[in-house]
Amino acid sequence: MSLRPSLKQALARAELLYDKDSIAAAIRRIGAEISRDFAGQRPVFLTVLNGGLVFAAHLALEIGIDLEFDTVHLARYHGTLGGELMWLKMPRAEMRGKPVLIVDDILDEGRTLAALRHHCESAGATRVAVAVLTRKRHDRSAPGVRADYVGLEVPDRYVFGFGMDYFDQGRNLPAIYALPE
Repeated sequence: MSLRPSLKQALARAELLYDKDSIAAAIRRIGAEISRDFAGQRPVFLTVLNGGLVFAAHLALEIGIDLEFDTVHLARYHGTLGGELMWLKMPRAEMRGKPVLIVDDILDEGRTLAALRHHCESAGATRVAVAVLTRKRHDRSAPGVRADYVGLEVPDRYVFGFGMDYFDQGRNLPAIYALPE
């Protein structure tokens, strides 16, 4: 018997926030903005695993300039106060003298994105921009953390689908859902 909560039960009580078409429209908009803002450049397109993978794949196809692809995998260890950041996979791309576009699924409190932005700046990136599919509406964000490109706003609730998981399930759902408060 599995102790993992049921995705089927979560979906039965969840609210559909954005369907596939709404998400696609937001991604097309962000892709056009990035194409315009990075025209004439070849940014490092740095996908944050695992959550950012679905969004990044769709976004890359909407960007009309050449990209250099890389991934990074960070996690917060919740066994200690404050949640220690663990680098599970470091980026391999040379960032010195290049623009970097960090691509992730959600901007919640932003501590992981802040650490990743700092890493890219320390590695010599000429510019570090952040694109997120979703941004949670609340006032708990780390100081100075922001996304340059935001697809959709979501409520301050547990959200899942389109890369975001429900207890390691549902990342491949083609829509975004929120659990009740």
